[in-house]
Amino acid sequence: MKFPSEPFKIKVVEPIRRTTREERDTRLRIAGYNLFQVPAESVYVDLLTDSGTAAMSDRQWAGLMLGDESYAGSRNYYHLEETVRSIFGYKHVIPTHQGRMAENLLFSTIVKPGMCVPNNIHFDTTRANVEHQGAEALDVVVREAYDPRCDLPFKGNIDLPRLEETINRAGPDKIPLVMMTITNNSGGGQPVSMDNIRRTRGLLDHYHIPLFFDACRFAENCFFIKEREPEYAHTSILDIARELFSYGDGCTMSAKKDGLVNIGGFLSLNDGQWAQDITNMLILVEGFPTYGGLAGRDLEAMARGLEEVLDEEYLRFRIGQVRYLGELLEGGGVPILKPVGGHAVYLNAKEFLPHIPQSEFPGQALAVALYRDFGIRGVEIGTLMFGKKDPVTGGTIHPELEMVRLAVPRRVYTNMQITYVAESIIELYRRRELIHGLALIHEAPMLRHFTARFEELQGSPSLEPMTV
Repeated sequence: MKFPSEPFKIKVVEPIRRTTREERDTRLRIAGYNLFQVPAESVYVDLLTDSGTAAMSDRQWAGLMLGDESYAGSRNYYHLEETVRSIFGYKHVIPTHQGRMAENLLFSTIVKPGMCVPNNIHFDTTRANVEHQGAEALDVVVREAYDPRCDLPFKGNIDLPRLEETINRAGPDKIPLVMMTITNNSGGGQPVSMDNIRRTRGLLDHYHIPLFFDACRFAENCFFIKEREPEYAHTSILDIARELFSYGDGCTMSAKKDGLVNIGGFLSLNDGQWAQDITNMLILVEGFPTYGGLAGRDLEAMARGLEEVLDEEYLRFRIGQVRYLGELLEGGGVPILKPVGGHAVYLNAKEFLPHIPQSEFPGQALAVALYRDFGIRGVEIGTLMFGKKDPVTGGTIHPELEMVRLAVPRRVYTNMQITYVAESIIELYRRRELIHGLALIHEAPMLRHFTARFEELQGSPSLEPMTV
């Protein structure tokens, strides 16, 4: 079926307030042209992130009523522990309030200054947590990942020769672990093949280096394996997941993605000493080991969400809806990163706005224009998020990809709303030459995209008032 139909019914609705272009323009000026600073009530379709924005099922909402809020030994923790072990297979399950805390606990425990942590591509919080420990966060994804037009089915794969070269350069004792992000968010939501995972495991065994997964979109990655690796065509998503994680030594998880919850995460691993050290830190900064900064009801919703996300009918719709958006945009001539990933469509801002140099933040300029004209909020993944200062010249080292991510929340928007997004972007593309660049006037030392402020290099384009 070309048009993906929803495998669910809607039983609760949330009104969306319509705004005018003038109101949105005012909001942008107050926010310093940073969409993270725009109130959600002023957004019509919010594609800023798929993290924590999912609609929970009736079964998950029912689970909230079974929350055991005991300080220690909550029954909901044991349900979560059983569920995580069943899917991921690791011995130790450490709950956290979200994925970046799992990253912080892991890296602050085992990563030391001067070390190197390779990944296919680190996402923002992962990179920040590694670098905060004084270590190098190194991307070793296949080169095809940086070509937006390349239609390789597994553009999230690790480049194994580059990984081995990195190990030999840094020394195995300086690499505490290798991370693999599934799917690879910074590279367009692209999956990693089972074959690449298996061969990465084989290489790391030779050097006695652990392999950890950033597993926040693991179910979507497993669906792509089933769809694109013929030997898994008749294998269940659960069995694919179990094999995938069997090649690792542990994982970090933001359950706000493929856990289908609004808050929650965990760290799961096999090494008993690491688990003990991490748990000691958890008690200091998050809470007791059986609640990890969460209420019992949140642990229960997370356990149930991890079970639901493995449903193949859900995944077929989920990835089909994102793919549908990509196909509509491609049909309208809009440059996007190909192939369409699992959780988002990525607009290629370099091609969309060729008249704006990377020094003027074309990705951010595009995201601003999309919100101002149509009330749609996306997020820049380019120079603002991943640009670095050159230690020699003091200038900016621009990333190879300059994109705007349109992350689709799970089970939230109808296909009619997705169609509205596509038609809006196609209309914006037709008058793209009216979009101006931005100048950065404030930035934080780390994760600057959350709080940065800008000025437009020229006044906003004079267009007809628009209400959405």
